[in-house]
Amino acid sequence: MSLTLRTISREQHLAYIQSLPAASHMQVPAWADVKAEWRSESLGWFDDRTGEMVGAGLVLYRQLPKIKRYLAYLPEGPVINWYAPNLDDWIQPMLAHLKQQGAFSVKMGPPVIIRRWNAETIKKGIQDPDVKRLRDLEADFIEPRAFEVADKLRRMGWQQGEDGGAGFGDVQPRYVYQVPLANRSLEEVHKNFNQLWRRNIKKAEKAGVEVVQGGYQDLAEWQRLYEITAVRDHFRPRPLSYFQRMWTALNTEDPNRMRLYFARHNGVNLSAATMLIVGGHVWYSYGASDNIGREVRPSNAMQWRMLRDAYALGATVYDLRGISDSLDETDHLFGLIQFKVGTGGQAAEYLGEWDFPLNKLLHKALDIYMSRR
Repeated sequence: MSLTLRTISREQHLAYIQSLPAASHMQVPAWADVKAEWRSESLGWFDDRTGEMVGAGLVLYRQLPKIKRYLAYLPEGPVINWYAPNLDDWIQPMLAHLKQQGAFSVKMGPPVIIRRWNAETIKKGIQDPDVKRLRDLEADFIEPRAFEVADKLRRMGWQQGEDGGAGFGDVQPRYVYQVPLANRSLEEVHKNFNQLWRRNIKKAEKAGVEVVQGGYQDLAEWQRLYEITAVRDHFRPRPLSYFQRMWTALNTEDPNRMRLYFARHNGVNLSAATMLIVGGHVWYSYGASDNIGREVRPSNAMQWRMLRDAYALGATVYDLRGISDSLDETDHLFGLIQFKVGTGGQAAEYLGEWDFPLNKLLHKALDIYMSRR
């Protein structure tokens, strides 16, 4: 197949995404409005024989301080046929185009999964003192074609971070936790939860925890819970304006792209979460909770409701997003995987993010700048 790459309109881009079973929420055109501090462009790949669009990518351009050169970033993209035998013919025109646009370096995150580990396997790993990381465990599923993609990228001159993307080395998480929903009944999904999760869901029900959906007007209440979480978990919270922009941008593009949930007890909101929907892929995106009311298990109740809603939407996967690959109970990120493993589901490892330095000197300067931040 010979291909042509060109800039496309947002309408063309959205129509292409809507024609697919799923794509990353960071590859929909409206994501450019969420990332307002970046310049953006939609790219389309066309089959020369038929003139049909066969791939798309959202590129975000970040300008280097003081000079008119850019880092070009395709988060969890581009959306192309990664297993095509002629991967070169997809990637090279993109690099040429981005160089023309003034990019000195390109970063992308192929949406390609290499390995999956089932919850049972991970639980055994946690109990084994010799196992420190997911990688130490034999995977339940391996995608051999993913290794071919990695080899092709290396041969083209793409590079990966020093840690090979382990943990949170990338901008986007390399390891995520997913609950597959395709061809399963809700009873089966619920049965796959561990005992503690099932008990906690029951406890929340008994205590009268109710889970409700909120709207734009409730984002200030979301922010209150989110900032409590930030203090407790020692991270810098995004401002309320970010979530307002996200809501407006994503739901203008598709009224069902972003949802907001609250779990409340006796009229008090105890936890909250945002949910994103693109085709059959549903993400639990941001989570927040108060320091009070934990004994009524609001977070378990909320996840169960979100999962059921995802199922009702016909989703094939409920994605709990990032985890660290550490199975060491003393690691501060361990609680994250422990909570998510309780849903049954699987840990999945993506190919991670890759860099292509178009200008080696500027790329090196950026590396140094980023490492000092």
